[in-house]
Amino acid sequence: MDFKSLQQLIKAVSESNLTSFEVEQDGLKIKMKKEIEVVNIVEKNSSPIMHETTVDTQLELENNSKNTMRKLPERVEAEAYCSEDLCTINSPIVGTFYSSPSPDSKVFVEVGSKVKRGDVLCVIEAMKLMNEIESDVDGIITEILVQNEDMVEYGQCLFKIKKD
Repeated sequence: MDFKSLQQLIKAVSESNLTSFEVEQDGLKIKMKKEIEVVNIVEKNSSPIMHETTVDTQLELENNSKNTMRKLPERVEAEAYCSEDLCTINSPIVGTFYSSPSPDSKVFVEVGSKVKRGDVLCVIEAMKLMNEIESDVDGIITEILVQNEDMVEYGQCLFKIKKD
């Protein structure tokens, strides 16, 4: 296997959803394994809130000389901002946005709803898990930026809240 083919293979596996991959060709055995660690830091104050995701990808090449290559961790950060009178609530994960606990239930919040710190604003479903998204501040919902059952991205702004 030449260097260019090896690079293409590494790129293809890195960009896929595979967590491990193994191939053997011409006496060269290649094993790739991705380890994913997600860390969400949520602070309940008026300063910016940092959400951090760390993806650690390892690549091992085994042949007669037992070479090992490792790729450094990649970091992706998203922030939620609070100004003096306005806060944004951003999605901490990728998933499906739900404005109510079930299809026939009343929505958690509407524009104009008064919320307190810790109140559930919505649910985001990711990998068949329902994640409740809570308010970080006391205030009034001024904008809801997504519709029920929309796909949301990590760091995407979901709500704007005018602080009390």
